[in-house]
Amino acid sequence: MKPLLTLALALLLSTHLHAQTSVPQPVIIDTDVGDDIDDAFALGLALSSPDLKILGITSAWGNTQLRARLLDRLLSETGRTDIPVAVGIEAHHKNEGAFSQARWAERQPARPHPQSVDFLLQQIKAHPNQITLIGIGPLTNVAASFERDPATFRKLKRIVIMGGSVRKGYGDKAPTPEYNIAMDPAAAGKVFSAGVPLYVMPLDSTQIALDEPTRLRIFTQSKPLTDALALLYLQWSGTKTFKTPTLFDPVAVAYAIDPNTCPTTPLRLSVDTLGNTREEAGTPNTFVCLTPHPTAFFQLYLPRLLGRSQAAPL
Repeated sequence: MKPLLTLALALLLSTHLHAQTSVPQPVIIDTDVGDDIDDAFALGLALSSPDLKILGITSAWGNTQLRARLLDRLLSETGRTDIPVAVGIEAHHKNEGAFSQARWAERQPARPHPQSVDFLLQQIKAHPNQITLIGIGPLTNVAASFERDPATFRKLKRIVIMGGSVRKGYGDKAPTPEYNIAMDPAAAGKVFSAGVPLYVMPLDSTQIALDEPTRLRIFTQSKPLTDALALLYLQWSGTKTFKTPTLFDPVAVAYAIDPNTCPTTPLRLSVDTLGNTREEAGTPNTFVCLTPHPTAFFQLYLPRLLGRSQAAPL
């Protein structure tokens, strides 16, 4: 092939790929925001990312009405009231987390919201084979949507979750039931077998600390989003003996934006009644990120929250 023709084809391909990646991908985020602080930092990344078109956010697990009010306040204070909020199925477990950011949520007036299952299925019907569902809480809403209408649910483009413990557990110790899976193992099992491409960010790859110098860089920006994150962090840290958050959930959002932040391996995983996610022989049913990539993660995360001029050097 002549050199000029080769160059022309390469430029054409590059332009085509750039056009594909410049179109924001539609996403719905299902979150149990308000307990641990990592959900808030994950939402901060999503709200700061022009690559994502957030079709809606659904509240998951526990007091879903109050979580919806927290989401309303976060979206109001950041000028994103264009994003719908749907309220999820209220469900509880004896070992569920405490709602550490309840006071921040309670200051927001209550208002009606659509139900999460109705909302999710309506959006899939309106955008078939286009939506990435990002699950960063127990998977109760997600499984209920699948049970209600499996055919519509399977028109999701993919599901990206933070959940599971495959080869490492908390603190890089032996695998153990991870919170998002253990709160509702039956729901997780249904999602893992639903037949939608499933990308899993387990404890193996999501135990990335937000150290104090990096927190200060974020909290001293004095933007509506970083101010909200600072207040939510203070409420969360006031209930803890430790002060350094682990950014479990933001890893899932980062992966949805750029898969290079946490490369995956095809695996077959099952979920037992205790919430263990175990490797099995057989045809893979998931794509799992098994190794943390903190540098790649922060190279994506910080420029978005801080503004690119404030993000370098890492």
